[in-house]
Amino acid sequence: MAANFKILVHRSSESLHLKLVGDFDGTSACEVIRALSQNGGNRRIYIHTAAVKEVYDFGKAVFKNQYPFKNNQEVQVVFTGEHASEMAPASN
Repeated sequence: MAANFKILVHRSSESLHLKLVGDFDGTSACEVIRALSQNGGNRRIYIHTAAVKEVYDFGKAVFKNQYPFKNNQEVQVVFTGEHASEMAPASN
């Protein structure tokens, strides 16, 4: 994981918020996948990318390849921030 990467997690009754901070590389992508997999049944997940400094191609590839909600209609994942469009899988 990039030395400066961290995930700030906030849960509410209906949603999960993941604020990504730092550089997004392959290991960072695995950490986000793990956080998504531990969703806890939230139907709406927000991934905030405004505090991401740099997105590496390998990180994007790992994230899109291992994204757990590819065909899941029950969970809505919303990407926000400057890097939202480059990080969001095609299904979002």
